[in-house]
Amino acid sequence: MSSTSTPPAALRVAVTQAEPVWLDLAATVDKTVKLIEEAAKGGAKLVAFPETWIPGYPTWIWARVIDPTLHTRYILNSLRLDSPEMEKIKAAAKEHGICVVLGFSERTESDSLYISQGIIAPDGTLVVKRRKVKPTHMERTIFGDGSGPDLLNVATIDFGPSIGPVKIGTLACWEHTQPLLKYHTYSQHEAVHIAMWPPIYPHGGVDAPGLYSMSAEGCLTLSQAYAIESGAFVLHCTAVCGKLGVETCETQKGVLFTEPGGGDSAVLGPDGRKLTERVEGGGVEEGMVFADLELVRGVGNKGFVDGVGHYSRPDLLWLGVDRREKRHVVEEGKGSG
Repeated sequence: MSSTSTPPAALRVAVTQAEPVWLDLAATVDKTVKLIEEAAKGGAKLVAFPETWIPGYPTWIWARVIDPTLHTRYILNSLRLDSPEMEKIKAAAKEHGICVVLGFSERTESDSLYISQGIIAPDGTLVVKRRKVKPTHMERTIFGDGSGPDLLNVATIDFGPSIGPVKIGTLACWEHTQPLLKYHTYSQHEAVHIAMWPPIYPHGGVDAPGLYSMSAEGCLTLSQAYAIESGAFVLHCTAVCGKLGVETCETQKGVLFTEPGGGDSAVLGPDGRKLTERVEGGGVEEGMVFADLELVRGVGNKGFVDGVGHYSRPDLLWLGVDRREKRHVVEEGKGSG
């Protein structure tokens, strides 16, 4: 006699579309805690934040080559792992019993910066901390590269008896253009993927000078392609850059971020379809997108497309990976791992 497994309850998620308190660590952490509370009150078991939510994306890098004053301020207001600010966010996750997927500028003891992402479990434990493997173009004037351990970007989160364990993963921004990095993430079998983006703006049309792939439409397409290829639900999370953001970072005459806007948060199904409507008021308004993810839909989708399973040819094509950390100081005879 055969038995049928009961599908788990839907996983309710919240995707933020908000503006940070630009270059202000304490204030943005306070806002983070409030958004975590708002998501939990809305019934969400997971809340997603955008790329470098803390202390805001350094938009001035697209307006001028260097800005020592803003750069220094940015370092001083970036988030350290071993800080009271990080503990405050972890405590909020635990208090509300919610998984927090956080994008932040990570400040190290030596004052280097990295585009980092954290997955905080509902018990307040930081279960994943990874760095963007290669910052994009002008981001390299501010941020360093990730290393081998940053390829491990998926964690199993237990959402309780009605939902059970779910694999949650994340990548930042244009990491979604990198086929090998994406494939390695697919191989970790995430069910829900958080695609973190900075503020992203509509494309200007066929003759516009900017890249379509950097626009709101282009970035959403990358997130949709990720959903289709991975078979995971994708939380497409963007930030808002308001008037204060433009003024603080002085980007009025830059290539990007010249005016208020940038919000385009959404939830995508495992076949790429968009499951949610835009935040009311569009890209200039703050809000939160909620969705109930029927995780069994991802299972059905994998029956058609599983690029790291039945729909692959590892006898012909495979991926080589080095997950060792590349250290700055290596004791003689101990190697680099």
